[in-house]
Amino acid sequence: MQSQPCYLHPETVLHIYYIEGILPADSRIPTESFVGNWVEDDFSFLFFKKPAKKLIAALLSNYPDLKLLDEYEMSYEQWQGGAIEPVRLGRFLLNPPWIKASPEENEIALTLDSGVVFGNGAHPTTRACLEAIEIACAGGKVQTMLDLGSGTGILSLAAARLGCDKILSVDYNFLASKTTRTNVLLNRLEEQVLVINGKAEEHTNIVTDLLVANIHYDVMKDLVRTEGFLKQKWFVLSGLLRSETEKISAFLSTQPVHILKHWNHDNIWNTFLGITRE
Repeated sequence: MQSQPCYLHPETVLHIYYIEGILPADSRIPTESFVGNWVEDDFSFLFFKKPAKKLIAALLSNYPDLKLLDEYEMSYEQWQGGAIEPVRLGRFLLNPPWIKASPEENEIALTLDSGVVFGNGAHPTTRACLEAIEIACAGGKVQTMLDLGSGTGILSLAAARLGCDKILSVDYNFLASKTTRTNVLLNRLEEQVLVINGKAEEHTNIVTDLLVANIHYDVMKDLVRTEGFLKQKWFVLSGLLRSETEKISAFLSTQPVHILKHWNHDNIWNTFLGITRE
């Protein structure tokens, strides 16, 4: 029987080491206090639950191309930007692992451990994506889904609870994929959700009932141009700023697709729900 994964508590003190350069993927961090490595562009953020100055010094001596730029100490709540509490998004109740708020009538409760990955459900694109997924799943015909740029896995978990049988959850960031796997286990959805670490645009050849991509425009612009994109029945495209939305919308107008709904939050964040026309 598989044990439940460990998670961070609000009082956990994080020790963060900001490094210029990318730590090789096969590098091993020999301590149980290591939380994970968040890679952003050409920088690495190494998270520990205890001070790790000696370990970091030894690590840098093995990789002379890496450079320690700064180090921080903060509580888990400070890293996440405030108190971590249950969040209600439409029909969904997102509970942190240490709080089990009771769902109201017709609510769907999910356990969400964000780890050190951003994505606790507060972002407006998450809310829009959840609404879009609920619309797509309403008729019971969405049985397979691609979740591209899964982050903490919220959208995959929600689709699974709405009746989607098989979901492939993909994120290029290894720590995001690791966090999604944790949440799949916490919600006992491993029979429905498969998590992989990889590039979103390289997986659109897998034909599904619903493709969901809440992702950077630099990836989105290539994703919608892949041959596999037009083979998906439904699609949700999100994470788009105003100028980016105009470019994606202009391209989609040349394709055999139909936009069913467009969410625009504060004239900043945009989300599309659409279907492909056969």
